[in-house]
Amino acid sequence: MAVKPDASGYENFSDVTARLDEIVTAVRNKDTSLERSLDLFDEAIALGTRAVDLVDKAAFSPEEKERLVSPPEDEEAGRQADKPAEGDASGQQSADKPAEGDAAQKSADKPADSQAR
Repeated sequence: MAVKPDASGYENFSDVTARLDEIVTAVRNKDTSLERSLDLFDEAIALGTRAVDLVDKAAFSPEEKERLVSPPEDEEAGRQADKPAEGDASGQQSADKPAEGDAAQKSADKPADSQAR
């Protein structure tokens, strides 16, 4: 059984992400063997675990903690704008369905004899 990679030497998050970027580049290289790719994958898993540990141990300011719990106001406003309007799920009126007031207006505009046909 292979020895698990040791990622404990990485002391900050930017070092971990830099190594992960290197791993991605190496794995994408067509000359990298399957065995080497699997070793790099194992290293990436260890680095991911290390990154989680670093984030868990990070000392956040009260403002940073608040941002982690609730999104900034401009993000919340953006999400409200992205919500679909009432009606269909997309928020846009279907071409097959007239808007609520459209059908009543069209009926009122037609002469009575055209409705009987």
